[in-house]
Amino acid sequence: MSKKALISWGGWEGHEPKENAALFEPLLKTCGYNVEVTDSLDTYKDAEKMKSFDLVIPIWTMSDMTSEQEKGLLNAIYSGVGIAGWHGGMGDSMRNKPHFQWMVGGQFVAHPGGIIDYIVNIVKQEDPIVAGLNDFTIHSEQYYLHVDPGNEVLATTVITGEYGDIPWVKGTIMPVVWKRMYGKGKVFYSSIGHVTSDFNIPEVRELTRRGLLWATR
Repeated sequence: MSKKALISWGGWEGHEPKENAALFEPLLKTCGYNVEVTDSLDTYKDAEKMKSFDLVIPIWTMSDMTSEQEKGLLNAIYSGVGIAGWHGGMGDSMRNKPHFQWMVGGQFVAHPGGIIDYIVNIVKQEDPIVAGLNDFTIHSEQYYLHVDPGNEVLATTVITGEYGDIPWVKGTIMPVVWKRMYGKGKVFYSSIGHVTSDFNIPEVRELTRRGLLWATR
């Protein structure tokens, strides 16, 4: 029986939500999923429909949702529906919804220097999401996040402190990729993916693909 995925996209256009959805819809179909794509959050309010999905992928930077939409999404995840996302689409989303952020396991607060070169370090090679992948360099936004200490961190980066007048963060080891549980639901997050072309990097595309598969119920 095929798995069912919901991709919902919208919000700030600078993160190319429509293009992100168009990239991952065929990728999931190639993996055998039935995929529904929507540019509305109202699907979250339909409890029965939400329970029919095995995976939800939200792509909603700097957006907000109603309390009813948030409750519907969180209840679905808590009951066992998986959720997976990246960058601002899930990590800088629903800024006024702390329960959503708690589910995600982190929230964006800064990207010192804007678009820079930085190294992503794979720190848990035994985990299937990143197994066999090497450390890699990327030219993109390096997210500084407030993160849940309960996350199972799979990749990190070092904040150098050289961009802006922020010497107090020099040497900070910042989680980049993590997984966690929210009730019975599996949660995957990667801070990489500022623009769709970031996924042209083989390691980024593969760890994201694996993260989607892992999070699926």
